[in-house]
Amino acid sequence: MQIVDSHCHINFDELHQRLPDILANARLNDVSHMLCVSVNLEDFPQVKKLADEHSNVFASVGVHPCYEDVKEPSVEELVSIAQDDNIVAIGETGLDYFRVEDQDMTWQQQRFVRHITAAKTVNKPLIIHTRSAADDTMRMLKEEGADQCRGVMHCFAEDWDVAKRALDLGFYISFSGIVTFKSATNVQEVARKCPIDRVLVETDSPYLAPVPLRGKTNEPAYVRHTAQFVADLKGMPLEDLAAQTTDNFFNLFPATR
Repeated sequence: MQIVDSHCHINFDELHQRLPDILANARLNDVSHMLCVSVNLEDFPQVKKLADEHSNVFASVGVHPCYEDVKEPSVEELVSIAQDDNIVAIGETGLDYFRVEDQDMTWQQQRFVRHITAAKTVNKPLIIHTRSAADDTMRMLKEEGADQCRGVMHCFAEDWDVAKRALDLGFYISFSGIVTFKSATNVQEVARKCPIDRVLVETDSPYLAPVPLRGKTNEPAYVRHTAQFVADLKGMPLEDLAAQTTDNFFNLFPATR
C-alpha cells in the first residue's frame, strides 16, 4: 500500500530541522510520495532543493495569498521556474479574506490571475487556497479559464456547492485533517459525495494534525489517519482509498510519474 501526501510544507523549520525522522516516519506509515508546496519566492530555493535531493518529494512554485510583504511573482518568472521537471504545479495561490473586513483585495486578485495565467502557459495544475472567499475564488477560476490547466482545491473546508463548482471545472478536492474534526460536518458530507477519482488527501503539515493527533505538529506520516477517516466515510477499505488517491495524484500531476 502507498499513500501520497498531496500538500505539505516540510521545508518549514518545525519539520525541516528533523527531516530524516520526518521522511522515515512517512515510510513507516506507507506514505510513498509528498508534494512540498511553495508559499513565497524567498524560500522557494529550499523547496526546490528538497525535490532535487529526494526522488519521492516534488515541489510547486507560487506565492500564498496571505503573504503581503514578499516579492511579487510575475507571470514570466513563474513560467520560467515551472519549466523544471521537479516543479509539478503552480501555487499555492488563491484568495484569503479571513480577518480582512472592508479591505481592498485587488492585490490578492491580481496575484491570483498571474498564477492562473502561468499555469495555463506551462500546462501545469494549480494548487488553490481559499478562505472566506469561495465565491470570488470560484468566479475567477471560471472567468480566467482555469479549467484549461485544472488543479486541486487544497485543504478543502467549504460545502458541497463549492465542491461541485470546482469539480465542474475539472478540479480535484483534497482533504486534510480538518475532515476528521467533529465540527466539520460540511466537509465530511463533501468527502462522502465527491467522486472517488477526484479525491486527494493531504496534511498541510506542520498544521492541522488529524484526530487522534489534533494539537500536535503535523507531518506527512499522519496523512494515513486522514485517509482512513475518508475511507470510513466512503465505506471502503483503506487500501482501496490509498490506491485510488495515489492514482489520482499521478493523474493530476503527470510530471510526478
